[in-house]
Amino acid sequence: MAIELRSGVKYGSFLSLAVVLVAYWFRSPDSSVLNERLDAVLSSLLRAERKIGMDSVSRPRVAIGFGGCVDIIVDGVTLLNKMGLKPTDQPLHHDYIENTEQLAQSFAYFFSPGAASERFVINDTLFSELVEASRELPGNRWSIGGNAPVMASRMALEGCDVLLGGSFSTDFTDILSQHITVAGNTVDEPDIHLILEYPTGATWGTYTSRRANRYIVHSDDHNPYLDSMEQFQEKLNNFKPDLLVVGGLQMMDNFPFKRGEREALLGKLAKMLSSASPQTAIHFEMASFVDESLMSDLLDFVLPHTDSLGMNEQELPNLLSLFRGSNLTVLSDPNPRVATVLDQMRELYRLVNQRHQQAGTGRPLTRLHVHTLAFQAIIVKRGSKWKNTMSATAKASLTANRHVCGSPDIDLSKARLIMDESFSVSRQEGSPRIPLQESRPVSCWDEDVYEVCVAPVLVCTEVYQTAGGGDNISAAGLVLQI
Repeated sequence: MAIELRSGVKYGSFLSLAVVLVAYWFRSPDSSVLNERLDAVLSSLLRAERKIGMDSVSRPRVAIGFGGCVDIIVDGVTLLNKMGLKPTDQPLHHDYIENTEQLAQSFAYFFSPGAASERFVINDTLFSELVEASRELPGNRWSIGGNAPVMASRMALEGCDVLLGGSFSTDFTDILSQHITVAGNTVDEPDIHLILEYPTGATWGTYTSRRANRYIVHSDDHNPYLDSMEQFQEKLNNFKPDLLVVGGLQMMDNFPFKRGEREALLGKLAKMLSSASPQTAIHFEMASFVDESLMSDLLDFVLPHTDSLGMNEQELPNLLSLFRGSNLTVLSDPNPRVATVLDQMRELYRLVNQRHQQAGTGRPLTRLHVHTLAFQAIIVKRGSKWKNTMSATAKASLTANRHVCGSPDIDLSKARLIMDESFSVSRQEGSPRIPLQESRPVSCWDEDVYEVCVAPVLVCTEVYQTAGGGDNISAAGLVLQI
């Protein structure tokens, strides 16, 4: 029972107010310190990004292939519910999707850990039903999709002139930047990709997502054939790019090619890459691959001709497992520690260059960029053509927030740091630890023959879109290094 005071205020109410004030008194400095810390990190990252200005007169020239699509972006759980798919009690990995049962199992497999994934739907009827259901969902969004167009759009926005290889409809090309020139066929109906987005903490039956991400399904007709490659190569010679980017090859993954057809296409791609000028840097953007024979072909036809590789925390151990001679790693830790990623990067860098030395042809790997939810990490060979690594790492970090939050301006009320207060540079015992300094959040150091830079990401807490994040991040990092 509350006790009445002479002032007319009940003692219980007074005590409650006092508790609230005391709690606020002790909590407020922590909250204030946290906000000040985020503000300091943001200011420092922006300063590092602006350290390198883009020349508006002499715009870098970038050629990017291949393909593209229209993305239909929907809430993944809402779409599955509309399709009448019940949560499965058997989350399973499938290389491709044939029916609704496999779709439910595959979605559940990646949904709980919050790992990005992309799968080919071999059943045309099922894919059409998914597209129609997506079109009917309230709140669906349409956007330019595909690795090449997304990277092209980011690079044009950041000050580059871009040659884009892909077969698109006129409606598609009409909304591209004026700084993008398209090389490829005109098609009546572009390929469609369905982006099943979900936020952190989303639930589907007994499953809860550990982080925001997306599950992508497609059933492409044009992209697997790289059908813009001939027109792209014709324009490439006169375009004289500073950088040539290859992406979108995951559209070949588990696609039903005729015997020898895929190898012939990749052989033509290898010939094009090998004929590029030594002054033109070549970057390959990895993606979600599960077809081991395709991955082996990429090791033979694409990687030997690239100077630079970009990938996320899932794709890094996947590629590394192939080099080690083991099975592909379909699902890895979606929130790896810095030391783990750096060790994997060192090993991949060593193995790729070891393979190059044994072959005696092609290009050595001189740049490796891995983007994760919590941080960006870039390795660059000292004395190579790549420059401004510290600023590029900062820009990649900032772009992660800008893209996922859907705004060029970073709102600290919608951001948080999840990278550790300090990180070990390796999992090896006795490895030094590097503290995260708010005034200099990008940590760079030399080791072996390369420079390493790591930057924290101001992780977006109110997600607008995760799809295309890796492409935007990689493209932004490359812009400052060419």
